[in-house]
Amino acid sequence: MLDHVHCQFDRHTAVTDISLEIKAGEVVCLLGPSGCGKTTLLRIAAGLQVPSAGKVFLGGNLVSAADGLHWPPERRNLGLAFQESALFPHLTVLENVCFGITSLPRNQRKSHALDLLGRLGMAGAARAYPHTLSGGQQQRVALARALAPSPHVMLLDEPFSSLDARLRDQIRDDTLHVLKELGTATLLVTHDPEEAMFMADRIALMREGKIVQTGTPTDLYCNPADPFVVRFFGQVNECTGEVHNGSVRTPLGDLDAHDFPEGSTVQVLIRPEAVQVKPLDSDEDDTRNSHVLVSRLLGSTSLLHICAHGAGGQEMHLHARVPGVFLPKEGQPVSLGLDMSQVFMFRQ
Repeated sequence: MLDHVHCQFDRHTAVTDISLEIKAGEVVCLLGPSGCGKTTLLRIAAGLQVPSAGKVFLGGNLVSAADGLHWPPERRNLGLAFQESALFPHLTVLENVCFGITSLPRNQRKSHALDLLGRLGMAGAARAYPHTLSGGQQQRVALARALAPSPHVMLLDEPFSSLDARLRDQIRDDTLHVLKELGTATLLVTHDPEEAMFMADRIALMREGKIVQTGTPTDLYCNPADPFVVRFFGQVNECTGEVHNGSVRTPLGDLDAHDFPEGSTVQVLIRPEAVQVKPLDSDEDDTRNSHVLVSRLLGSTSLLHICAHGAGGQEMHLHARVPGVFLPKEGQPVSLGLDMSQVFMFRQ
């Protein structure tokens, strides 16, 4: 557990007042852009960095504090895995995984290591040396080695970022199942929102050394605390409008202003999947004159570039993401609707 942790390097403040708890069997993800303090927090949890203020607890024990108390990494029973596998080149795969196991009798270490390799799909490579393995295979072995000592907490710093997309999906899926089967508390650092949503039970989204919002992936995606949270999870269509008679006028129609004060300016953020598109007959009167600019198939979804015209001459270039193959031609008139569960408004 991190308790009001601060970290400062000379005049640069890397982390400000971070408190975070991870329960047994829970995967918590530190998510955010580069330079926001994610890796610094992971290093503090690992014992590789001493906090400038605050405390770090592990299994109920105080392991680090600004008053000078500091347990080094080897005392904390942690598993560490980074972007690079850093395997011992002179040891076989099995010997690499067995290396850190000290809590089991010697005759049980091999079977325990082989079990972990099997869970990660690497049992067949037990006698191979690291240089004969692909990058993805090396990363699986590194994960098995980190898990082998049965750590209290597993710390992962962007361990899948160097892998190609298809391999990355498979390895993080295997890793998630192993972590859940073993009941290991896990702190994962990533800048990839999709990876965070796939892996995490809870996400702590960071910006400039602070946590902006903590919650389940659904909480952050569907109930964002501010515009930064909305934008971080993907592309959004944005516009502004003033509140008049309880409504905000936009190129996609008048939206309920909820509790925003009359006359205030409201920022409206609309996810592409919130835009509902209905083709109109060419001779059908569309009072808004909205039409398709470009259609692109992206695999499981189609992306439409649309010129939306609202009442009062408002115009907006927006993107709509539609399931399946939906490719209206350029210039196709359309009517537009909104799924309001993916429309977010903030006082500007």
